[in-house]
Amino acid sequence: MRITLRLAVVVAVLGIAALNCFGQVERKEDPIDQKVAAFLQKMRFQWRDMNVSEGDGKLLHDIILKNKFRKALEIGTSTGHSGIWIAWALSKTGGKLITIEIDERRYREAVANFKEAGLGEYVDARLADAHTLVNELPGPFDFVFLDADKGWYTNYAKALIPKLEAGGCIAAHNVSQPRPARRGGFGRGGAEEYCEYMLSRPGFETSILRESWAGLAVSCKKK
Repeated sequence: MRITLRLAVVVAVLGIAALNCFGQVERKEDPIDQKVAAFLQKMRFQWRDMNVSEGDGKLLHDIILKNKFRKALEIGTSTGHSGIWIAWALSKTGGKLITIEIDERRYREAVANFKEAGLGEYVDARLADAHTLVNELPGPFDFVFLDADKGWYTNYAKALIPKLEAGGCIAAHNVSQPRPARRGGFGRGGAEEYCEYMLSRPGFETSILRESWAGLAVSCKKK
């Protein structure tokens, strides 16, 4: 009887171990996740050309995942760091990113980075002047990331707000709370004017994310 009982315990333990092994297989990281994570680790200290920080990239990634956004637009690709975080999230929601860069060298480097990261199919990279192309893109979009010429942020917003779906968000980089004009005739910068404009929009809720050291303003269109 004791032998039978011991055998039963051994079988049960082995069964649990087997289930745990299968569970580990089922929870195996997606191949895309592995490739993107490896690429980001390789490039971790190599991003230049005014790319976003890793922390801000994660914020963009999480905003898209949380809201299940699928139709994204980025103005200011640089060499692709922010675009990789955005496209990585879109690979999970089934979406795609249109990203615009005016500088040919940065554009080509970004395209190569998207491909090496395994995200090429989730990105439609455009070499173009966003001042013109933004007006031509039909939309709709549910997520927009602004990280180009700050003095044009308000113009970008005015062109894109009609194309932004209800519940969609515009995230703008290097934006801080607007301040009164300084003495000596110096006015506020374009990013501050943009923030003031978005705060005045009755159909939007705008907040400055404290988690971003560079300043990330997120304005979401009310449903």
